[in-house]
Amino acid sequence: MRILVTGGAGYVGSVTVERLVEAGHAVVVVDDLSTGHRASVSPEATYADLRYGDVHAMARLLTDHAIDAVLHCAAKSVVPESMADPALYYHENVVGGIALLDAMRSADVRRVVLSSTAAVYGMPESSPIPEGAPLRPINPYGATKVALEGAIESYGAAYGLRSVRLRYFNVAGASERNGEAHDPESHLIPLVLAAAEGGRPVTLFGDDYPTRDGTCVRDYIHVLDLADAHLAALEATDPADPRTGPPDASAPSVLNLGTSDGYSVREVLDAAARVVGREIPHRMGPRRGGDPAVLIADAGRAGEVLGWHAGRTDLDEVIGSAWEWRRRHPEGYAA
Repeated sequence: MRILVTGGAGYVGSVTVERLVEAGHAVVVVDDLSTGHRASVSPEATYADLRYGDVHAMARLLTDHAIDAVLHCAAKSVVPESMADPALYYHENVVGGIALLDAMRSADVRRVVLSSTAAVYGMPESSPIPEGAPLRPINPYGATKVALEGAIESYGAAYGLRSVRLRYFNVAGASERNGEAHDPESHLIPLVLAAAEGGRPVTLFGDDYPTRDGTCVRDYIHVLDLADAHLAALEATDPADPRTGPPDASAPSVLNLGTSDGYSVREVLDAAARVVGREIPHRMGPRRGGDPAVLIADAGRAGEVLGWHAGRTDLDEVIGSAWEWRRRHPEGYAA
């Protein structure tokens, strides 16, 4: 396949590009480097410094490279930022996403895989969470993903767009080449590892939840497993594949990605201490508003539809890969 990856210089996108190249596909990366890193892009991929919301430029790029399918990873994705500036999130994630779909229509590209999120579920009534759970996002980030998912479904019904929408839970870990380097950083595992390196102590937000140790439980998926899921999903959009074609494809093409298990915040700290060989500086803080006690994926449908299962589920392995990447890249992508 000839695949275009938006956000291919970001954390998830860059690792996926590695996997797609390894599988023998021709890859074009579109990234404006507002949060991504040029150094993370595989040298075997073609890089274009574009905004994915530029309809005309994207249509030309899709046509010039005879693109078969699009993996849309680019998005604004920081929950507190979305609360402070919802306009930015609706313009980037919804308006920009629809512009990308229109560029695909113009270039007659009818295959897309969307990087979506478990934030679409908001505060779920039960866990593990199936794809059929009510969509009740509690922040603009989650709401914009619901909107774009809906647009993709509508474009499929009206224009024959074949899609898979992947709802991630917590992505962590690293490949040998690429890892997590956000500024600012909001994810637990890189914050824990930064504390281990001598940064500020990590804050545990609440220790009185109804969980096994009082701290929140989350489902952590290794970024390499996620890359495998992206590849399988792109393959499923093939015109000859019944999984993403009309008339009955809308439900199976929405899939959770996770391990169907979870670890508490304290368990993450304990695993990180084992990996780095010392205790992790931390302090207790009050609960954050909107933090569910438990968020775990029911990822069974991804196995049924894509034949995909998370294969790297040991927390020490996940954190160990992230730690090794940080040790090799002490200044992130700046070095």
